[in-house]
Amino acid sequence: YLMHHRGKTISRTELTEHLYDQDFDRDSNTIEVFVGRLRKKLGIDLIETVRGLGYRIDPPGGETDGADA
Repeated sequence: YLMHHRGKTISRTELTEHLYDQDFDRDSNTIEVFVGRLRKKLGIDLIETVRGLGYRIDPPGGETDGADA
């Protein structure tokens, strides 16, 4: 979901709503755990935490190409 929205800050709530059913516990730290696991596998610098707003993946060079896959 983050890769499809490169360069855009995605809130934890938006990720939760996209990935899980409506009855999912929104107070769970599942999103944070998965982001941590992705950082370990992909490199800590790929996924940026935007404090108070959510997460963002910037394409190499910091430029968005405008194409959503």
